Amino acid sequence: MRAWIENFIEALSAEKGFSPHTCRAYRNDLEQFLGYLRDSATGLLRKGKKVDVRDVDNTVIRSYLGFLYNNNQKSTIARKLSALRSFFRFLVKRGILNTNPAEAVLTPKRGRPVPTYLPVDEVFRLLDGIKGESVLTLRNRAILETLYSTGVRVAELGGMDVRDVDFDRGFVRVIGKGDKERLAPVGKKALTCIRGYLEKRCEATGYAIAGSKPLFLNNRGGRLSTRSIARFLEKVVRQLGMLRPISPHGIRHTFATHMLDAGADLRVVQELLGHASLTTTQRYTHVSIDRLMEVYDRAHPRR
Repeated sequence: MRAWIENFIEALSAEKGFSPHTCRAYRNDLEQFLGYLRDSATGLLRKGKKVDVRDVDNTVIRSYLGFLYNNNQKSTIARKLSALRSFFRFLVKRGILNTNPAEAVLTPKRGRPVPTYLPVDEVFRLLDGIKGESVLTLRNRAILETLYSTGVRVAELGGMDVRDVDFDRGFVRVIGKGDKERLAPVGKKALTCIRGYLEKRCEATGYAIAGSKPLFLNNRGGRLSTRSIARFLEKVVRQLGMLRPISPHGIRHTFATHMLDAGADLRVVQELLGHASLTTTQRYTHVSIDRLMEVYDRAHPRR
């Protein structure tokens, strides 16, 4: 089974163009399933025998989901089941299996959690709370301003190069999920911070900033990772004594919420966020209930 997992991951990358992050997530989910088969009493693994994908049926998969139930959220279980469906669908297409054993297993019903976001005054406090003129400080300020100004995913931000920023037209080029490219508007405040960081970086290193270089660098001169961005944001939140924790993805939620609160069209926000489905964007609308009630009270003739 492990060999087929490797073939599947290679196909995700080569044939479907999935990102390394997505491929890694699929691999982790499938490796966990394989570990369950080895450790459980399913009878699939005899001493000295490898797990055969043809021995997996829907009963085994249901048993696995039951094993996951106590320690995982429904959304996590649903994602792992989706990974299994994709894997076994791949095996059916390759002629290894006649049917997909995961297709008959029902997906757990998932709730729709309220996205974590910050009110406008707390966002301003966060953005204005980074003081100093060092290269590191200017970089961190530019990162947060850009995240809030554009609503891009943190992985999209980390993947940007200097040439992706159009200072004249006020756009950034974004490579999203599935290597889909889009242009995202970016505000003057964020552009000023980016320019200030790049100029300071050029002074500190003595090297001209080539257009293909990563936009945000770590201390070793390499591309800044998403985990590093999350760590410095956690540090800033602690230093400011903010009661509401926020992640880089939470800033993306904040961007979407504030846009909708200000009256932006849902489909426009969908384009800005790079969502393939409008349903994904719609989960932000319920956090704007105060604005909806205000419009209702003002407009309804028999309120």
